[in-house]
Amino acid sequence: MDQQQLKLYAEAARTKARALWAWASARPILTGAAAALVISLILAACAWRGVVYWYAERPIPVDTASRTLEVRIVPGTSARVAAAQLVEAGLKTSADQIVAAMRIHGALSIHAGRYRFTDGMTMKAVIDKLATGAVEAGSIRIADGMTIWQLRKAVESNPDITVTTAEMTEGELLTAIGASEGSAEGLFAPETYKFNSGTTDIAVYRMAYQRQKGVLQTLWNKRAEGLKLKTPYEALILASIIEKETAHPEDRYLVSSVFHNRLRVRMPLQTDPTIIYSLGENFAGNLRKKDLQRPGPYNTYRNYGLPPTPIAMPGYASIDAALNPAKSKFLYFVARGDGTTQFSRFLEHHNQAVNKYQRNRR
Repeated sequence: MDQQQLKLYAEAARTKARALWAWASARPILTGAAAALVISLILAACAWRGVVYWYAERPIPVDTASRTLEVRIVPGTSARVAAAQLVEAGLKTSADQIVAAMRIHGALSIHAGRYRFTDGMTMKAVIDKLATGAVEAGSIRIADGMTIWQLRKAVESNPDITVTTAEMTEGELLTAIGASEGSAEGLFAPETYKFNSGTTDIAVYRMAYQRQKGVLQTLWNKRAEGLKLKTPYEALILASIIEKETAHPEDRYLVSSVFHNRLRVRMPLQTDPTIIYSLGENFAGNLRKKDLQRPGPYNTYRNYGLPPTPIAMPGYASIDAALNPAKSKFLYFVARGDGTTQFSRFLEHHNQAVNKYQRNRR
């Protein structure tokens, strides 16, 4: 605050004092010492206000090696607790001075989130940031092929997300975001999402859900003709299997063609990722014969058709592949071990490929 501003505050105080003196003098009950006391108190309050305004314009040092500090304000934090956090983090002032400045500037209501402050910011700049919610940006990456339990762990461990769903069941989570599906698997679009620090997990889930819903409907409207898939949700299920079977862009559409060909001739899909998904944390790294023989809705070796739900979060490319398969007569494929896939039309050729690429035989 410069000298001109201080003069303005002083003049305002004198004006108030003169008005109060006239008011007090006109009342018999406030005469002499009583009136003088009232005026003194008002002048003291005005002077204190001027001092606080002046202090609010002074730069405040930050006592950290990087000359910056970060604090995380959780929802419901009071102004005094937030002020104490700032001081503890390294802002070289007192909590009382911060609260006084907040009160003078009418900024006692603060927003939750992660804040960054730099050396030399004024008190006014600090409290303005808290009052307007000028939080740092947070982000989360939903990776292609991530499962719902992996996603929930990632959300709950993200320091920029306010977690409110940790105790919710999957069904309760779906209700909270307005989803009508029976399973949360596959419903959230793989992408990097940016948001204000302090955003709730429900808002993040809803954002990813709406994104996946939009992508799925857009690609469903552009699907190839003659597919055995009856609904967009069935396309999402198949896309999730393709997502887990290959990450090689050129192979996705051929992998899709194999599954479509099998669905067309009513041949089991016989895809390992659905078995692995059903095992969950019990999967030890290798499928055993008994795993393939165990009954269950995700056993695509025993059952015909698609499993009941997706098995992962499929990305755009896998959804597109599920709805626009390559034209082929392939019924089999096996991983070559280098990220690519060997396709076969006949079982004999497939067995030869398995021997070559997985059993190291020729």
